[in-house]
Formats: sequence, C-alpha cells, structure tokens
Amino acid sequence: MSDQPIGGGAAGSSAERTAPVQDVRAQCDTAHTRRMTPHADRKKLLARLRRIEGQVRGLQRMVEEERYCVDVLIQVAAVRAALDAVALQLLEQHTHHCVQDAIRSGNGDEAIDEVLAVVKRLL
Repeated sequence: MSDQPIGGGAAGSSAERTAPVQDVRAQCDTAHTRRMTPHADRKKLLARLRRIEGQVRGLQRMVEEERYCVDVLIQVAAVRAALDAVALQLLEQHTHHCVQDAIRSGNGDEAIDEVLAVVKRLL
C-alpha cells in the first residue's frame, strides 16, 4: 500500500487522507504479525492480478492493431470490473482481519475511518 493519494478527490488534503492509514497499518502489521492475508487467499489474489495483467496487455495489442473502439472499450470495462472485484476482496479481508483486530484492541474508530476513506476512493 502507498501513502500517496489515489485519484483527485476533494475530500481533504493528502496529509489528512494518509495519516490514519499509517497508524492503523502499523498496528495491523506489528501487533499480531499479520501482514495482509492468509497464504491461500494471497495466492488467489495474485492469480487474479496476473489475469488482469494479461487483459491489460490484450488492450495494448488491440490499440496497436487499431481495433474497433467499442471493442476496446468493452475490454476496458472488463478490466475495471476485474480490478473492482480484487478491491472488494481486499476490503473484505481487511475488514475481517485488521479492522476486527483494531476494534478488539480499542482502536476501532481509527480503523473504521481508514476503511471509510478507502471506500470513498473506490467509489
């Protein structure tokens, strides 16, 4: 994860949007030695990302071959849908693990604020 803002939303400054992320991330990474997700889920996630990478390469080829614009746009929509599915999977795992742990340790408000900020970026 990066502390850099994603997109150009108007919901506060970069510092305002990234400060809570650092605090909750540190708690999630070190308090329970949990980094991201269980091994099996991480493998599935990486496989999905590799498929998406292949789809993006296919888009490049379509543009290079000057394929019909509508066909390219349909594939762009497919890539976006695939990325949205990855984001939802990550959000679900983060909520069930890191946010749940933060709530149990008394840092729930901060973790919830972080999740809400991420959801706003995804919408």
